[in-house]
Amino acid sequence: MRVMRLMKVRLVNVAPLLLAPALALLGACSSTPSSPSGGGSARPSVDGAPNYQMDVSTIPDAVPTPHTGPYKASPYRVLGKSYSPMQDGRNYREQGEASWYGTKFHGQATANGEEYDLYGMTAAHKTLPLPTYVQVTNLDNQRKVIVRVNDRGPFYSTRIIDLSYAAAKKLGYAERGVARVLVEGIDPVAWQQKNEPSYLVSARSRSEAPSVVVSTPPAEVAPALTTGTTDRGEYYLQVGAFASDLAAQQLRQRLLSTLDAGVTVTPVQHSSGTLHRVRVGPVVSEDEARRLIEQLRLANVADATLVRSN
Repeated sequence: MRVMRLMKVRLVNVAPLLLAPALALLGACSSTPSSPSGGGSARPSVDGAPNYQMDVSTIPDAVPTPHTGPYKASPYRVLGKSYSPMQDGRNYREQGEASWYGTKFHGQATANGEEYDLYGMTAAHKTLPLPTYVQVTNLDNQRKVIVRVNDRGPFYSTRIIDLSYAAAKKLGYAERGVARVLVEGIDPVAWQQKNEPSYLVSARSRSEAPSVVVSTPPAEVAPALTTGTTDRGEYYLQVGAFASDLAAQQLRQRLLSTLDAGVTVTPVQHSSGTLHRVRVGPVVSEDEARRLIEQLRLANVADATLVRSN
């Protein structure tokens, strides 16, 4: 979680906090690497931008993907104040100020249990369920990004969202520290159906919390996944679909360094243009699907959805 304050015109974060009593909150995090490569250096005492600079224009936005497990949306208390997260963030819409957090928290655990990456497209919010996908628009320049909310905060201000350094940089306000933004929740199912017409999700409701969201009726998928002997190569885990081939290839390279499985990029034509689908597999059993999904979760890469190869 993010607890933040402002020094001069630079945004400064106080340590990310887990949901615990106040004394534990204030003493939570000890040390962490201050660069993506680690290097064993101590976590900076003051937050800021990295001293290594990446071209953030090549970093793809988060890909809204149907969540396959329970959401983190339980009431909690931080710094003497109670918060009651909403149970559904798809229709969320709010204007306010956004801030960002960077090197001090790189590599630290987020409220969702993932690892914060200052070059990831993520965000912290006080009351959205975790995870939630949102589109954030900088109202001063109309730049937009899609981020995955996986953390809590900010708590020391009236700001409504705390973006990763990369997201703030893409929106054009990293140097200023804050910006006026519009935050809009995204329905991942509707987003996928709009951006990739061939992407069909299961009709099962969220409340059933399926371990794998499938792209065909469960009865049709079950034999292939439970036996591991039929339709080999027919099912894949899809983790993204991009209009940009470059963005798809960048995600593929990241996945190849993380997973012990094949990763492919496949272009598909539809009415609005070409989408480049990033898929892991083939997946021949339910156990393998769960194992790969867990690897993706631990790597903070993306949620995954089981789809047919066609």
